[in-house]
Amino acid sequence: MARLKEKYLKEVRPELKKRMDYKNINQVPKLQKIIINSGVGDAVADHKKLDSVINELMMITGQKPVIRRAKKSISNFKLRAGMPVGVMVTLRNDRMYEFLDRLINIAIPRIRDFRGMPSKSFDGRGNYTLGLTEQIIFPEVDYDKVEKIRGMNITFITTAKTDSEAFELLKSFGMPFKNP
Repeated sequence: MARLKEKYLKEVRPELKKRMDYKNINQVPKLQKIIINSGVGDAVADHKKLDSVINELMMITGQKPVIRRAKKSISNFKLRAGMPVGVMVTLRNDRMYEFLDRLINIAIPRIRDFRGMPSKSFDGRGNYTLGLTEQIIFPEVDYDKVEKIRGMNITFITTAKTDSEAFELLKSFGMPFKNP
């Protein structure tokens, strides 16, 4: 079992149940999935750039990304409907907890001039999205083989009903939020 999953079951869930005054253990919020999304605008001109992004995301997550295609044609960007514009990965269960563990303990401390994650990036329904500007903060990515520094969006989908519940859940996992 993943280390953070075990921590959630043994420490975080009972603590949140007591702190939030839930009557049932199933009311306690939990992580459902983590979605990693990376846009590749250069893929419109050169499809080979998409392959390097796919390989890097596969190394980071341990799962093959899905190619996302354009829904509409936009003539100003020379974009046709159906052209590849990005890649995404949905992580669940043990892979999700392992990725979260590596993100919190290894990758985030490697961010330059890091002062904490913004605590205002919740969507109002208990989901949190953070943006990373560099994929090279993950140790799996070989810096010498990187063609271009690319960013990614990471969305944490939780079962929390409110943003404050989701905030407490992520904070108990060790997410380094800024002090308000």
